Amino acid sequence: MLGLTGREMGKLTDLDRTRIRWRARRGLLENDLIITRYLDAFETELTDVEVGALTQLFEIGDNELLDLLLARTEPEGALDRPAVHDVLKNIRAL
Repeated sequence: MLGLTGREMGKLTDLDRTRIRWRARRGLLENDLIITRYLDAFETELTDVEVGALTQLFEIGDNELLDLLLARTEPEGALDRPAVHDVLKNIRAL
């Protein structure tokens, strides 16, 4: 997990936001732009479940992540869970 602290009712503290944005930094500019756009739109509303799903996505390689973000592939294995699908749906809708 991101080591998030001070969470109340799914709201991110300033420290949590800094940590998740730092963790979201990727080697591919395309991933950075897509994830930043998502965080700009939703970070104040993210739940613990959504942060967990993002954390899982941040664990995979850049090319695999880009394929998921652009709907070239769908989540498989440990990523194939409702929370990850929901986050990807929101990212893809932007």
